[in-house]
Amino acid sequence: MGFSSNAGRSCVDRVLRHLRRAGVRHVAASLLLITPAAALAELSNDSMIGPGLRWRPAYDGSAVQRTELVPVIRYFGEHWFVRSTQGLLEGGLRAELAPGLHAGAQLAYEPGRVTSESAFLESHGIEDVKRGASVGLHVEWDHKFGPVPIALLARARRNLNADLGAQADLRLSAGVFRGGAVGVGVFTQATWANAKSTNALYGITPPQSAISGLPAFAAAGGNLFAGVGLLASVDLAPRWVLVGSLEARRLRGAAARSPLTERASNHLLSAGLAYRF
Repeated sequence: MGFSSNAGRSCVDRVLRHLRRAGVRHVAASLLLITPAAALAELSNDSMIGPGLRWRPAYDGSAVQRTELVPVIRYFGEHWFVRSTQGLLEGGLRAELAPGLHAGAQLAYEPGRVTSESAFLESHGIEDVKRGASVGLHVEWDHKFGPVPIALLARARRNLNADLGAQADLRLSAGVFRGGAVGVGVFTQATWANAKSTNALYGITPPQSAISGLPAFAAAGGNLFAGVGLLASVDLAPRWVLVGSLEARRLRGAAARSPLTERASNHLLSAGLAYRF
């Protein structure tokens, strides 16, 4: 990952402008000063494990932020993998179809929605969306354009609870700077959901409307959210690395219009300490 270019810095500048419009300019600056590089976690095959912290909305669309412990893990065996570095905690099987091109099947953790984390949901008597798991398929392409590594991931997943529907993700990551122990990357992700999934998270049935006082709302499927962010990592020692990420995320379509959505734009910040093995 020996990359450094004016084009890379220009890309970082564009991401920072987007984050500034989302109201998180100073958080972005702090991340780059405290954890000036998490690119290694997503843009390499280094095996790593460690603890992390994430600051996130109570649910996408909430006006309340919560802090939680999260794992930092990435491991690729000959035929199986586990990782938390590309938007989900997931693991499963994968096979190489061509150099840099892999396809596989995964089991992923789905966080649901916890009513007690949001005063808004509690005050309206909105029920939890239970935590669970999904099964799915993915295709991933890793490549280098000159010194710049990229990773393109397409992933489809269906919740094991059939009432919670299915989602699909498209995620693109690129390394844009490497200097000594520090590396920086950028990423963007779009997620789509079918009607069952969107309704489970953002719909309000007539009985729920009567209890909550909120208008009934039937949420159609489509683009659920789009996000853009920074990745950062700093080598602290030969086997220890500090990693972090910052994402600005915006709900789209029915999710953005839902009475459950307090704000369409959210941000997520994470940092962790990982041991390479």
